[in-house]
Amino acid sequence: MTRSEQETENEANRLISQIETALAAVAMRSPHEIDSLESTADRIERAARDLAVALRGLAHERKTAQKDS
Repeated sequence: MTRSEQETENEANRLISQIETALAAVAMRSPHEIDSLESTADRIERAARDLAVALRGLAHERKTAQKDS
């Protein structure tokens, strides 16, 4: 597995983890959880952006490898 593939897999797993955390926060329904929901949303946005960047990097790497072969 290439470094780009590993990075993409790590970012995907991080996003999955953030989504699982969000699902747990939704189930809590506590008034104190409002801030937690906001911070969870922020973390999901960052994780999704990081995954998108990793996927684009992997696509670029594979295009370059395909051109070279």
